[in-house]
Amino acid sequence: MTVRFKATAVALALLGPLCALTACGIRGTAVPVDAGGAPSRASCVVHPSPGAGGRDSVTVLMECTSQLVPVARAVSLPEKQDDPVVVARVLLDELRKTPTPEEIRAGLSTAVSQRLTVDGPRPGDPAGTLRLSREPGELRQLALAQLVCTYAGTAAADGKRSVVLAGPGEDRPKSYRCTEEMRTHPDAADISGTPVS
Repeated sequence: MTVRFKATAVALALLGPLCALTACGIRGTAVPVDAGGAPSRASCVVHPSPGAGGRDSVTVLMECTSQLVPVARAVSLPEKQDDPVVVARVLLDELRKTPTPEEIRAGLSTAVSQRLTVDGPRPGDPAGTLRLSREPGELRQLALAQLVCTYAGTAAADGKRSVVLAGPGEDRPKSYRCTEEMRTHPDAADISGTPVS
């Protein structure tokens, strides 16, 4: 009798903590809950190193933890710093570069192809049109978001928050505006653009 009592007491003693662990007061649910993305160790921050004499700083938008973040780069700008095509090429060169080891450690990456190029408008194009070597709609969505948000507000877009892009074909140029949604959800944002006559 004493042995059976002791066995029961031991069993209850072992079950007590288990019950406490499982009965935490949170009820199960069949409804999916969006608790946000998984925690990331990426800092998304790179401290710019001092540029060499005569070098300027430009800002490009890189991908980090599924959003676009500004990154400063030291470059040598040509004399025509107000020429949209010249500025567009400088910025595109920076977007095409493989991220530095420090940028990689911070979690930064780029989706812009190293083969992508940019030229100015053709006769008949709207003023300020930038012609890419590929149709904008053929680019990866993330790459197009990087381009649009990097160009927006710079001389490449004549200081405007939108940029006029077209490809090498005969499609009409479209105006693309960098939005908050594009910065925070570049893979899901609407980047269809608006035709410009």
